[in-house]
Amino acid sequence: MSDQGDAARRIEELRALIRRYDYHYYVLDDPLVDDAEYDRCMRELVELEARHPELVTPDSPTQRVSGAPSEAFAKVIHREPMLSLANAFSEGDVREFDRRVRAALPGEDVEYVCELKIDGLAISLRYENGEFVQGATRGDGELGEDITRNLRTIRVLPLRLPERVSVEVRGEAYMPKKVFLRVNRERDEAGEQAFANPRNAAAGSLRQLDPRVTARRGLSLWMYAAVLGPDGTVPGGPGPFRTHEEILKWLDTLGFPVNPHRRVCRNLEEVFQFLNEGDRLRNTLPYDIDGMVIKVNNLDQQNRLGATAKSPRWAMAYKFAPEQAETRLLTIEVSVGRTGVVTPTAVFEPVFLAGTTVSRASLHNEDLIRERDIRIGDIVVVEKAGEIIPEVVRVRADLRTGEEHIFSMPKDCPACGSPLVRLEEEVALRCVNPDCPAQIQEGIIHFASRDAMNIEGLGEALVAQLYREGLIHSVADLYELKREQLVPLERMGAKSADNLLQAIERSKQNSLERLLFGLGIRYIGEKASRVLAAHFKEMDALMEASSEELLKVPDIGAKMAQSIRVYFGQESARRLIERLRAHGVNMVYRGAEAAPVPSRLAGKTVVLTGTLHAMGRREAQDWVRRLGGKPTESVSRKTDIVIAGEDPGSKLVKARQLGVEVINEDQFLSILREAGF
Repeated sequence: MSDQGDAARRIEELRALIRRYDYHYYVLDDPLVDDAEYDRCMRELVELEARHPELVTPDSPTQRVSGAPSEAFAKVIHREPMLSLANAFSEGDVREFDRRVRAALPGEDVEYVCELKIDGLAISLRYENGEFVQGATRGDGELGEDITRNLRTIRVLPLRLPERVSVEVRGEAYMPKKVFLRVNRERDEAGEQAFANPRNAAAGSLRQLDPRVTARRGLSLWMYAAVLGPDGTVPGGPGPFRTHEEILKWLDTLGFPVNPHRRVCRNLEEVFQFLNEGDRLRNTLPYDIDGMVIKVNNLDQQNRLGATAKSPRWAMAYKFAPEQAETRLLTIEVSVGRTGVVTPTAVFEPVFLAGTTVSRASLHNEDLIRERDIRIGDIVVVEKAGEIIPEVVRVRADLRTGEEHIFSMPKDCPACGSPLVRLEEEVALRCVNPDCPAQIQEGIIHFASRDAMNIEGLGEALVAQLYREGLIHSVADLYELKREQLVPLERMGAKSADNLLQAIERSKQNSLERLLFGLGIRYIGEKASRVLAAHFKEMDALMEASSEELLKVPDIGAKMAQSIRVYFGQESARRLIERLRAHGVNMVYRGAEAAPVPSRLAGKTVVLTGTLHAMGRREAQDWVRRLGGKPTESVSRKTDIVIAGEDPGSKLVKARQLGVEVINEDQFLSILREAGF
């Protein structure tokens, strides 16, 4: 009994610690411990619960992903309808909304809360006595779908609240922009249909029958409402609440992610000022918004204004116009990726769109071209999906002259001439020739990329040149390059050759996870590489791991495990590993890597914003760590220094508002030089 009592106390300690770590990491973007300590706590909790299954509870952090896939989603009747919002598309629409509100509240002061309109999927979370018990989609407003198991996988969602309240909380599930790019890249490489935008990606991810798929999608939440009783309270909570802003502040204290970009506005002029700020802000945010929501702040006024059958009279959504441009499609190019997927790309006359000049857009596959009837020579309408990826959204068929012509995908690989195939259940055409020069070159480019082996100076053009000259045919050949081979090359020279050879030499010291990612094993991205390296510690242990051992690793699913076994089961892959080992490439996980170098960044929380010219974001964050700093993504009162590059955006504004020290790129480089780099 004593043993069980000790186990129960330790289990509760670990759960509280992990909840706290999750909140700081996923909601505040302010990690309290490193990955190794977090993993140690989670492993201890898993082991204790395995020895004492009677102590496992639904709110345990170990239960975020569990069980077999569902066959269908049960229906959920919403206790209070999840109404949609009426839309406004102009300043005149907003003024008319304000006129109706004031007409219904004659002589009363009215203030509004303006919030970002997250472009995601509306959800409802129900808590009983502080425990998360059910989550649902909006559905038709009256009837939604039970997606509890999938929502549990989202790390920012608290499974237990610090107060024993019974409340229904509503908000939006969304996919961050960088996750959207990663997911679409993986789907393209797998020959699957890419998601059109982050909203569709979030909706598709939450409606997966297997919650393990949802867990890998990296979704997040913003919560923006709570369902109150007639007296303005919730069972077990404070109250009565008087304003919507009070509810948001309370949700924040409970650990829910509540968007900080909001404002209480006393008049229409302040509303329009915030709407304009939001329009300028939307291209700088790490998530997609499609407008702003304007709500009457006073809850008593909301109740008296009431609602129609479809939408509340006290709120409306101001929609931003999607930025589009018309241009002429000049041609459709076809390229071969490192996994053999053949991708058509639209090449059009350059246009300025959402802050950048674009002239190319992926068309993903032949089915999409047919579906949208895209022809070479067409005038096409282009926009950025999720404000990120250029996309041809439609064709101006009414402007056709008859000189346009229909595009057909090639039957043979444009790089090697091998017949293209469409594998079962794939929408993409694929070259399956392992000696395809395009795949080989793309694989080498990936191996040398910043997030992999980080071989500075080895870009696409140089890889192509080295391949044409017969100097490289695999990544192992990079480590056999000689100065005398490089110097005579066009646009190379002695200094460039020396710099490249030094970068190749430095790459040998990378930790194992970079090498794993660089190998380009199908379905094994940057995060999975890090997880595998941390678990197995050495390349040999990973190469010999069975499927059962791989499936025990967190975040490694059946498809990934099979891909690893297939890759290392190939004699060619094992020969490659041995060649790399012979050249001195590190095969061991180094964890936190080198000890930090003393500098003025030591012990400081550092945020990078804007574009740095000397290096990319990931490399700069690595340097901050080497200098003893802790890089984070968002500015808060705990931020010590902001490094501002070109076009820094809203993070710089917030840093100045909070009085955070700001340095520019030149000052950052000076700190590096002072530290001896």
